[in-house]
Amino acid sequence: VQLQASGGGLVQVGGSLRLSCAASGSTSNINAMAWYRQAPGMQRTLVARITNNNMYNYSDFVKGRFTISRDSAWNTLYLQMNSLKPEDTAVYYCNREMLERGGLNNYWGQGTQVTVSS
Repeated sequence: VQLQASGGGLVQVGGSLRLSCAASGSTSNINAMAWYRQAPGMQRTLVARITNNNMYNYSDFVKGRFTISRDSAWNTLYLQMNSLKPEDTAVYYCNREMLERGGLNNYWGQGTQVTVSS
């Protein structure tokens, strides 16, 4: 599995960005895909997640502002980010959970930097 995130950049407060994650590899045993973020000196935290039965969950700090979506083939994952705040500044990572050998394996992309300026 390879994941390539893109779409980050510098944006002003209140602006929008759309992140994309191009994925390759097997799709037959995907459990979920998600976006995480990590600010300097902080732990990586879940932003939004979509499961293989189309269940969505969002962290409280992005509810109503961010939307996760994917294409039908699980080849691309998106994160539409609106009403951006300075505290959204972080490196955003794409994640794929795979059911393999009786367990869950996590795969990560390289991250894309999002900077929100006030």
